[in-house]
Amino acid sequence: MGEPLGQLKVTVVRGKGLVIRDFKSSDPYVIVKLGNQEVFDRDHFKADDKMGHAHVSLQPIVSAARLRQILKVSSGETTLRKVAPDGDNCLVRDSSIACIDGEVVQDVWLRLSDVESGEIQLKIKFIDNSFSGTR
Repeated sequence: MGEPLGQLKVTVVRGKGLVIRDFKSSDPYVIVKLGNQEVFDRDHFKADDKMGHAHVSLQPIVSAARLRQILKVSSGETTLRKVAPDGDNCLVRDSSIACIDGEVVQDVWLRLSDVESGEIQLKIKFIDNSFSGTR
């Protein structure tokens, strides 16, 4: 492998319509894996209950980060591209990738698969190693 392009920071903003796997509620958490995520019900008394899974392509945010470098965008807020729901992702709706004060950020709503219902909102930040102005 060559030099790393940068770092990803993934923040789980919230979940919506998650299935109930315990008596009256669930205590979900997210496991982020490169290329996909899985949500489970963390249970202290028995095995975790599958709460669904989702995937999103990281290629658009990496491409947007390269575009930011080419355009030399480092301050303010600039939309770099939009990503539409398709077979390469579990997007619920269009997602914008923007450069906000030098950071490339994508807000996504993902529909959970293999489960009755559920969506999760993530904020994905690409932190470019070669750009000294990022945090």
